[in-house]
Parts: sequence; structure tokens; C-alpha cells
Amino acid sequence: MSREYRKREEENELIKRFEDHLRKKKPEFFDLDAYEEIIDYYMFRGKHTRALQAVNQAINQYPFSTELIVVKAQVLSNLEDYTQALELLEQAHSLQPNDPEIFITKGSILSLQGKFKEAIQNYEEALMLAEDKDEVYYNIGLARQSMEDFGGAIKAYKKAIEINLNHDGALYELAYCLDITGQLESSVAYYQKFIDEDPYSAAAWYNLGIVYNKLEKYDEALQAYDYAITIDDNFASAWFNMGNTYMNLQQHTKALDAFKKTVELEGPSPEVYCCIGAAYESLEQYELGLKYFQKATKLDTLYDEAWYGAGACLEKLEKWHQALHFYNKALKLHTENAEYWKSVAHAEFKIGNTISSIDAYEEASKLDPEDKEIWLNWSFIYYEQGDYLKATDILLEGFDTIPDDAELFYRMTVYLIEAGKFKEAFNYLENALILDFDGHTALFDFFPKIETQKALHKIIEQFRKENH
Repeated sequence: MSREYRKREEENELIKRFEDHLRKKKPEFFDLDAYEEIIDYYMFRGKHTRALQAVNQAINQYPFSTELIVVKAQVLSNLEDYTQALELLEQAHSLQPNDPEIFITKGSILSLQGKFKEAIQNYEEALMLAEDKDEVYYNIGLARQSMEDFGGAIKAYKKAIEINLNHDGALYELAYCLDITGQLESSVAYYQKFIDEDPYSAAAWYNLGIVYNKLEKYDEALQAYDYAITIDDNFASAWFNMGNTYMNLQQHTKALDAFKKTVELEGPSPEVYCCIGAAYESLEQYELGLKYFQKATKLDTLYDEAWYGAGACLEKLEKWHQALHFYNKALKLHTENAEYWKSVAHAEFKIGNTISSIDAYEEASKLDPEDKEIWLNWSFIYYEQGDYLKATDILLEGFDTIPDDAELFYRMTVYLIEAGKFKEAFNYLENALILDFDGHTALFDFFPKIETQKALHKIIEQFRKENH
């Protein structure tokens, strides 16, 4: 860990030197390796404009470095300036026609533009020149997958895995494509083949674990991961995936042990810290969950899942103002996430900001109209205010996308009874009882008066007798 700390200190010192140089406009010399480290630092943190400043300065100092020209194209691609990025790659190609990185970068930019066939042509050029052919096959797989050519993608991913059995990206995407084409179950034999060839291959057992996990055969997945770890106790990815499988089995304490072992082996990462936070949250140890989600945000301020997880723990602790702060952080990073909008809406409602809550539910409903909780919670605000007809209007919108949900029918029954529209209410009640008879108990939460409960019970009993 001390070596890792020293490396981080050196990186921070280098970045400080570079930023002082920019701010004070004082001359400073950086070698090529230092520039690469500076550019990587900014790109990893999504600071693409600052990365562009660094790469421009580097190119001024090293004008004939094709490596830097390719890096600049990658930075411009991140800034969505694809035209200039592709022009630069043509320039790099004229300087170094046999550099596979040029073709790979060009392929990834063309993929971003949705020009998948052209992208594949460039990847195929790279295949003839590249040493790491597994990575090129992986990129071909991604392009074919984007074209919904799942058969072609499967072939490409299999080639990547045959070259490098530890290629995590190819393994996951292959499992996804096999799953979507209904071949996952039958592909177990494909993965078993690697074990037959080498029973002591930790990677082969690990791959089999991924497939079983995807098939929701969690006990078999655990067994496969366990073999991988028995062969190689330092196999961090196997520990991590074992943790996820334990989470699926609701064995949260064992999941924690596996995630902590992952940190011990490969150091902290926002993803693993979030998993630890989620395990503590599931164990109802919300303070500890919050601590780990916050640790994740310190490692990566752009990791929206970490901000959201912290908000969820604070919500469980009923610290609504703080929860809202964290939910808003997550939302700012991922504005297209309906779950984030829904959580913001709920927190706003709890704080008493009704208008903000309504606005947030409206946004959530546009992004995920099939989430019934959005329609139930949004309409409930109007119900609480006594505006029963507005509450029914909101639910009617929900029925457009979720026409056969018993809970929506029961809730509509409540609103219509309160609005005095008894005939309509009983129509909805009848549909609700047909869909899920036992769900009727939820009605009594809304009508605490014994007389109303008795009247409802009588109607429900009448329905039961007539339909049995």
C-alpha cells in the first residue's frame, strides 16, 4: 500500500507542477512520459478540455510523435469533435502507416458516429498489425453487437477469449450475447471445454462462474468461483464476483468478506466501495453503508452510483435534507436516470417541497413510464391534498403504459371512493379483485373507519362468492 501511496503522491506533485506552469505561464520542461501521465490523469477524471491543453503543449514540444497525435484524436473524440479527430489520425497514418493504434482509434471514433461497418474495416486492418489481437477482436465484437449482429459478435468475443482467457470485457459481453440469443444454457459446454483442457486454470473456473451467475444458478457460480480462488487465492476478480453472487443469495455478511478481500488484493476502487456500502445497507447498518459510499465519492467524484447509495442510506436514517443533497449530486451526473428522479421526488415530498416533488415525479414518469411506483407516489401527493380528481388523472396516465396492474386498480378505487364516484370505483375494484384478490387488504390502510371497512368487506365477500 505504501508503494501505491508514494505513486499517488508523485502523480499529485506532477499535476501541481503542470497546473502551476499553466497558471503562472512560467517555462517548465516535461518529458514525454510525464505528458502521458498528465493527459491520462485528466482523461480518467473526465477533464477533457484540460487534457487537450496538455496534449497540445506536448505536441508543440514533440511535433513528430505519432503517439501524441493519436492521443489528441482520442481527447477530441471525448469532446465529440470527431471530424478533427479523424483528420489527425490521417496525419498520423501518413507518418506511421503500420501503427495499429491509429486504426483502433479510428475504429472507435467511427463506432461512436454509428459507422460500424467502416469501424470494423479499420479494426480488421489493425488485426494484421497489432500484437494484442484479443483487444481488437473485442472491439470488433462491440461494433457487431451495436449492429445487432449478435452471431458475428459472439464469434469475435470467442476469438478474443481464445487468445486471452482473462479478457473480462469479452467474457461479459459474450455472456450477454449468448443470453440475448438464448444460447447461454447450451454454452456451458463451451466454457467447460477450457476446464477440460486445464482443470487447474483459475481463469477457466472463473469464466464458468460468470455464466452460472448470469443463468441465476448462484450455488454453481459460487462453486466455480471457489475453485478459481482455491487455485489462485489472489484472484481479485473472482473474489469480487463471488461477493456479487453472495449478494444475489442475500448472504450479505459473506458478500462483505469477499468484497473486503478484493480491496485487500487490488486496493480500493469506487465500484468495490459501493458494493461494500450496498452490503452494509442490506444488513441495515446504514451508518457504515454511508461511510463506504462516501469513500467511493472521494475516489471518483463522477461516480453517480456512490452519491445515490449515500442518499439511500441517509433516507433509511430519515435524514431527508442530507439524502436530497446526495440524490441531487447523483442526478446532476446522470439526468436520464428515472430512479434518481424518483428518489429526489420522494425526498422533496418528505421535506415538504410539494411542487419540486411533483416536477421530479413528472420527469421520472417520462423516463420510465412502466414503473408503477412513480404513478402511485405522484398521485398520492394530490390525494394527500384532497385533490382526488387530479390524483385519478395521474393514475389514468399510468394506466396507458401499465394497463393490468392490480395495485393501480386498487389505488384508483380509493381515489374514486374519496371523490364520491362510487360506481366507477366499484368497476375498478372488480378489475383489481380479478387480477389479485389478496391485494384488497391494501384498501383498509386508506379507510381506517370501521364502518367503511365493513362496507368494503361486504362488497369483496359478495364478489368472492359470485366468482368461486
